[in-house]
Amino acid sequence: MEMRFCLSVSAPTGGRSRLAAACLPLLLAAGACAPAPEAPQSGIAISNVTVIDALSGERPGQTVLIEGDRIQLVGPSDEIFFGVTEQIDGTGKFLIPGLWDMHVHLTFDERFTPTMPEMFIRYGITSVRDTGGLMAKVAPVVERMRAQGAIAPRVFFSGPLLDGVPVVYDGIDAPEIGVPTLDALAARARVTELKAQGVDFIKIYEMVNPEVFAALVEAAAAHDLPIAAHVPLSMRASTAGPHVNSMEHLRNVELDCAGNAETLLQTRLEELAARRDSSGMMLRTALHNLQRMNAVAALDEERCAGVLATLRNTIQVPTARLNALSMFPVFQRNDWAAAVAGIPQALREQWSGPSPSGIPAAVQRDTSYAQYTLDMIARMHEAGVPIGAGTDTPIALAIPGYSLHSELEVLVAAGLTPLEALGAATVQPAKFFSLEDEMGAIAPGMRADLVLLDANPLADIANTRTINRVIARGRLMPVH
Repeated sequence: MEMRFCLSVSAPTGGRSRLAAACLPLLLAAGACAPAPEAPQSGIAISNVTVIDALSGERPGQTVLIEGDRIQLVGPSDEIFFGVTEQIDGTGKFLIPGLWDMHVHLTFDERFTPTMPEMFIRYGITSVRDTGGLMAKVAPVVERMRAQGAIAPRVFFSGPLLDGVPVVYDGIDAPEIGVPTLDALAARARVTELKAQGVDFIKIYEMVNPEVFAALVEAAAAHDLPIAAHVPLSMRASTAGPHVNSMEHLRNVELDCAGNAETLLQTRLEELAARRDSSGMMLRTALHNLQRMNAVAALDEERCAGVLATLRNTIQVPTARLNALSMFPVFQRNDWAAAVAGIPQALREQWSGPSPSGIPAAVQRDTSYAQYTLDMIARMHEAGVPIGAGTDTPIALAIPGYSLHSELEVLVAAGLTPLEALGAATVQPAKFFSLEDEMGAIAPGMRADLVLLDANPLADIANTRTINRVIARGRLMPVH
């Protein structure tokens, strides 16, 4: 005789509680419950596992049932009976939502591009946000990653950096991932075109002027596209930040927090006007070198508190592992050699050894900007500014996937709890895309992107590296 067993569980979703119920076919025979042999079995069950997410915290002794691309049921293991194709014993293990990297460039270094998707999956990154690439190059990569059966994370992309004049990433002094946006009319046309090409958000870069910035913001809102942005060199963080959904790298925040912010900005505007014929990369770098550490030294606590108050609805993606590389030299980790062994052959020699190429010795020695990064993240966190996890992969020794775990460790060093760091890589990315009802938690109805760990990340955030299994889009992925 077949019966249906229903278990109702209350689970938080998107900051509110939702009641979900799942019913599974059972056979009542000889006083025991077992799956009905006539009923087709499918899906995945992870039983007796400790479930951890940033919304509900730690829940031991749970069973999680997955059917297709959705979580069907989460509840105490001693109350759930099931029949599934794949059963995983989670005893002594810890289940977290699939991780995001909020700042990657899939086509920045084409030596990495073919292997990136599988590398992300290997390290438990089940979603990525590509924050800049020319459409002709990035669109085919996105198409392959979204193909049926691909071993790849979910991918959300912006298309090119929407820059001003001169373009920073122009293909001459740096890889070509940016395009010029000359005026407001061109800005609106560019956003319309990108929307038609299927982008998920837009990325505003540092050389745009205030008029172009305003036009890009207006056009993005008209097309319902979120915005990731650097603070333009001609603007202040407190002016630009409230109009975008995320800000990257903490860049140019230091100027707005300085006691002499007005003088520093006026100097910038004069330099931008005088050197319009310069290389974009050289001009941008010169201005940062001229002003960044002077602004850090001139930080005014009261002024900075006011600046941060304007950013409470703007996710900050500090790429802390990049900014603080001198303080956290990833190439000195015990697992670095093994991680480098998994990258493309053409890069292994460059990224190996005690001083990998591309990281100047002076950068390795000077920890002043690294300390500023940690201090600013702490200030932002205390002020209620949301923090998101991103790495700038593959720039500056960012091994795809591996570097996200380094980012989480630096965020914890800056003052986030391990649970808050997990939220930076799960909840905040979902909020950027208004996907809180689908991603970021382990609850019925959520997308089935999960990472099974051998050790508790709340005891030590480095335990996010102890990956046992990865489930992406409801499928068990190869990770070894």
